[in-house]
Amino acid sequence: MKTSILTVVALTICLIASAQSNNDYLELARDAIKVEKKAAITEAMQLTEAESQPFWSLYNEYESKLYPIQNKRIDLIKTYAERYEMLTNDKADELWTNYMSYQKELLTVKSTYYKKFKKILSPGKAVRFMQTENKIETLINAQLALEIPLVETVR
Repeated sequence: MKTSILTVVALTICLIASAQSNNDYLELARDAIKVEKKAAITEAMQLTEAESQPFWSLYNEYESKLYPIQNKRIDLIKTYAERYEMLTNDKADELWTNYMSYQKELLTVKSTYYKKFKKILSPGKAVRFMQTENKIETLINAQLALEIPLVETVR
């Protein structure tokens, strides 16, 4: 799981930088991540036949709720990349405030859907799903942390 997702994440980060001129590449990378993520979740969840249909139906709904939130994160990264060399303190503050807003939205969706997953799966399997989500997100965050430089502002 780790190697293939990291490869796709690295590709996505490279494409985010060039996505300013061509969002098609970004969507291709997102599709690749989606396929890798689904394979990793399939492997981790070990669903029974009875669990499979309700889980994947709710999973698709969950992913559709995450998509616009993930767009906000991508927009933040793009904005940071565009302004990195001339980043003012005010813009840095605005970007961080928007990042915190993104995190709150993400947490709200996760919290809402954890409750929904507990209704169709045992609590243990619902936690397993959220753990898997968090592990994948952590891999993505780690790669982003390596690629995105720390803030340096101009006066």
